[in-house]
Amino acid sequence: MTQSASRNTNDLAAAMAGRAKNLRRHMLRMARGQGQGYIGQGLGIADMMAVLYFSELRYSPDDLQRFDRDRFLLSTGHYSIALWAALAEAGILRHDELDSYGRDGSRLEMSAIDTTPGAEITGGSLGHGLGLGVGMAVGIKTLAPQARIFVELSDGEMQEGSTWEAAMAASSFRADNLVALIDCNGIQADGAIVLDMEPVAAKWAGFGWDVQEIDGNSIPALLAAFDAARARDGKPKAIVLRTLPGKGVATLEKREKAHFIRVDASEWDQFERELEETGG
Repeated sequence: MTQSASRNTNDLAAAMAGRAKNLRRHMLRMARGQGQGYIGQGLGIADMMAVLYFSELRYSPDDLQRFDRDRFLLSTGHYSIALWAALAEAGILRHDELDSYGRDGSRLEMSAIDTTPGAEITGGSLGHGLGLGVGMAVGIKTLAPQARIFVELSDGEMQEGSTWEAAMAASSFRADNLVALIDCNGIQADGAIVLDMEPVAAKWAGFGWDVQEIDGNSIPALLAAFDAARARDGKPKAIVLRTLPGKGVATLEKREKAHFIRVDASEWDQFERELEETGG
């Protein structure tokens, strides 16, 4: 998978929107299988995952261990439903395997593990992903200068002190091959964010990062932000993504507690109808 030669065109944006909708379809299918899942966050970052995997990230589905590949680290392991959807859409996982999401013995656990093809790290212990990303970025910079490290983390995860230790280290080492993708969806397990983390962008800038803040559900904004991050040198980059939990499914967009969703079997038909009606 390579970066498109004709970026920021209407055709590219339309293609990425189609990919994002497919990811959302995959996620509803997975969650429906067990009647539950971390669907709210997954739907919220579907647009970012589509642009990342199908326009920005350099990797080969046929050679996942290629040394000079870009690496994507999912720090919030419970967002795994979005990662499994992207890996299936990319042809790395079989589509029929998605039905096993969350089952005993499945490779597609509800919190990502690094033994699943395409998963770089085991997530779940929040606050660790950025530190791993800094180490990878610094280590690989001289060995494969073209390789970049993308780390997804969340606004709630910023309450972990280790996140800021890693942020300081990244700027100190001038790890400009590192891109933090910060999902600011405003929710945690029990509802709203427990501690106010605003102003998020100013905090990252204060730690020496090159910061952009965008609508994380806007495909054109995502394409432009990745372009800008790629063009800038000298600092680690942070893209603050303002996303809507449950994006694309009207009922879930309105739900106050969309962190982990368990619903009646009949509601999945409604969710799927709403996704098709709203255009994803």
